Amino acid sequence: MTTYIFGEAMLEYHSGGALGGLRYGGDTLNTAIHMARMGMDVAYVTALGSDPISDALVELWRGEGIDTRFVLRHPGRNPGIYAIHVDETGERSFLYWRKDSAASDMFSLPQIDTACAAAAGTDLLYYSLITLAILPPAARGKLYETARAVRMNGGMVAYDSNFRANLWPSLSGARQVSNEAIALSTIGLPTNSDESELHGVKLAEEDIADLWHDVGCAEVIVKAGARGCFASSASDTAQLVPARAMRLVDASGAGDAFNAGYLASRLSGKDTHTSIARGQQIASWVITRKGAVPPIDNDAPY
Repeated sequence: MTTYIFGEAMLEYHSGGALGGLRYGGDTLNTAIHMARMGMDVAYVTALGSDPISDALVELWRGEGIDTRFVLRHPGRNPGIYAIHVDETGERSFLYWRKDSAASDMFSLPQIDTACAAAAGTDLLYYSLITLAILPPAARGKLYETARAVRMNGGMVAYDSNFRANLWPSLSGARQVSNEAIALSTIGLPTNSDESELHGVKLAEEDIADLWHDVGCAEVIVKAGARGCFASSASDTAQLVPARAMRLVDASGAGDAFNAGYLASRLSGKDTHTSIARGQQIASWVITRKGAVPPIDNDAPY
């Protein structure tokens, strides 16, 4: 079973004490690494620069077990950069330098057609609203075409509406793009706070699931932070599944980790509730450690 994940990977500067310094991150990349650590066959599609730091990133991801054949190299652009600060409660704030990043221009590179053709036959295609936000409209269209091909070939398409307001000129434009992605998806993985910000009004998890169903996504898991998640699909009774109480150290990447556990489990044929438990297991391990993708330790749930 194969997974193709499209997205943006960025250089990360983390202010967190001993773990400070230059690393890497990105919502879809975090999910790809967790899935690869779980033994899944994962290909990551993005673009980096043609520089020594980009070379080192590819080697690191390859070492995590990711298929890097389609980590494309842009001749004239570099990776984006972001800084993350974690406060004493474990909550995060970010600064970004990503304008004209290599990833935002990945669909202009000649190798992207080969990547999309390979992805069309995958068992699972995954991307996020951040992926769509950094791409120009024509490139989004090509990714949508790939999603349609995956579904026509019997594969699943998963989508997370990971909303970053500074990437969009308007809420209405972001909602339109998100709805286009929702309509092509078989699995939806929204977060309650993102959806409330995207729609400009506080929404209950049930309302978010209904909105996604109305647009066309049959299976929706709404992440609700410490409260757990709300599961809704045609085959299951909708309900809130509580999260395990854990001491929060760093919330970075919790949703990405949940997505990885959930998608890996669903791809392996497990039901939604078994898959939720797996997603919560990975997320619980992540939030009790520093960083979005902590180094593997003796308690790692892989």
